[in-house]
Amino acid sequence: MHHQLRTLSKENAEGVAQHLVMVAALLEADDYDAAMAHAETAVRRAGRVPAAREALGMVAYRTGDFARALGEFRTVRRISGSDHLLPLMVDCERGLGRHERALDLAQSPESRRLPTEERVELAIVVSGIRRDLGQTDAALVALQIPQLKKSNQPRLAYAYADTLLGLGRTEEAREWFQKAADADTEYETDAVERLEELDGVSATDLLGGAEEDEVHE
Repeated sequence: MHHQLRTLSKENAEGVAQHLVMVAALLEADDYDAAMAHAETAVRRAGRVPAAREALGMVAYRTGDFARALGEFRTVRRISGSDHLLPLMVDCERGLGRHERALDLAQSPESRRLPTEERVELAIVVSGIRRDLGQTDAALVALQIPQLKKSNQPRLAYAYADTLLGLGRTEEAREWFQKAADADTEYETDAVERLEELDGVSATDLLGGAEEDEVHE
């Protein structure tokens, strides 16, 4: 981000940087209104800085304003030459109900050049689109990328498990939910809860058991 701000005066660069830090913090706290205010201010002060436009796009994306988010992400792509937001752009097209356009974008030549993290995200989005279209078998195939074999991809493993479950392949789904849970050190998914559901254990059951233990004590 800092190298992008070098085109600004020192004072403006410092101010924009502070706004972008606030956007990230407020998104983390789910305070979207305040995040939007900071993002819009950053763009007013630095409209040609990709990081500012990306921040505004991220707030719009998180609030479900997919048209605005897509516009900002396209701007970032145009002025930076980077395709790293391609998975989010595909998801925006999906959010706007333009599934065929989303799939076309996902299959563009640029998608083949994405680094690992973005490739994983794109596969998850494409799988979701296929499920939206009732193409559950194709949704499963979309997730069968090389990274699926690795043990450090909890969101990919989770999506694979959920898709297997949608196909009625419960035992396989359970195995993949377990893989997701084992890999999910950052608690990005609810894989543990999904495993408990499959095993017939609910939070209510666990709470009830704890209360019984307290009574017996």
